[in-house]
Amino acid sequence: MNLSVRERDDPEVNLTSLIDVVLLLLIFFMVSTSFVKESQISIRLPQADSSAIVEEVAESIDVMITEQGTYLVNGRELINNKPETIRNALRKISGGNNALPLTISADANARHQFVVTAMDVAGKLGFVQISIATINDPAEQ
Repeated sequence: MNLSVRERDDPEVNLTSLIDVVLLLLIFFMVSTSFVKESQISIRLPQADSSAIVEEVAESIDVMITEQGTYLVNGRELINNKPETIRNALRKISGGNNALPLTISADANARHQFVVTAMDVAGKLGFVQISIATINDPAEQ
């Protein structure tokens, strides 16, 4: 007869079923939760008595360059592509505020010189937030 003492094994707690129940409860509460739709207040805005045109200083400046080298500043075409014309247009649009962000977007077939000219004029006027706009190639996505 073997009377040796056996070591007692610690009982294991299987958490798999507990995790399943918790996930099912989570899904149940997510599905059954109703979201409160906030009520909207209807307001009646006043109308202006005068139709005076007020020139606003733009919040950002967009310079677009076409393939032929035509410059458009905030959608308005410039009469020529001389640096002096670009400088005057940027001064007028910015109202002297050089802290405005300036975005340059050029046609893919535009000469690089047109972009460099726009960047040079903007830099000489003191613009420091100059960005060049690009588009993502749809073939890469």
